[in-house]
Amino acid sequence: MIRLLIADDEDLIRGALTALLEMEDDLTVAAEAATSTDAVRLALERRPDIAVLDLEMPPADGLQAAQEILAASDIKVILVTRHARPAVLRRALSAGVSGFVPKTTPAARLAEIIRNISIGRRYVDPDIASSALTEGDCPLSDRELEVLRASRTGASIREIATQVHLAPGTVRNYLSAAMGKLGVNSRHAAAHRAWEEGWI
Repeated sequence: MIRLLIADDEDLIRGALTALLEMEDDLTVAAEAATSTDAVRLALERRPDIAVLDLEMPPADGLQAAQEILAASDIKVILVTRHARPAVLRRALSAGVSGFVPKTTPAARLAEIIRNISIGRRYVDPDIASSALTEGDCPLSDRELEVLRASRTGASIREIATQVHLAPGTVRNYLSAAMGKLGVNSRHAAAHRAWEEGWI
């Protein structure tokens, strides 16, 4: 019997997935979680064979939960997502995640993937893998990436300037240029986009 943890912040999706997977003779759901924090706690308490985690789960995200679970146990992890950015896939694979599947995956197919992962295989959805391979180049300069990386901490312009050894006005110029290139209206949105794309 393969023991599972199902973690998704949407009750309906989590409940439906649990019910469908429980219909399989060789699968059982040992725990359910609605947050990434609970997913980590329950994984380490209940020790399922495989944790199936929603990537977009609060308060952090499924990838952070996956990293914590993988660092503290030999539990295998499958990430399920609506929107898969190539950089997130790369981070997931480098963290040791065993599976990466879209939420459009039928339950019967997910059950097959779970069985394969339980015997040591890995699975990445072909469409997600394809988008990762055809990802475009980063339009930002090294300096723009540097100030965006510094701004991810919530630092002020003055703090960023001190950190990257530039004048505050120069930092503003780099942030403004990055926002323009990415088509966003705040430095926080620009930094988040750059992080999602794996540029910082």
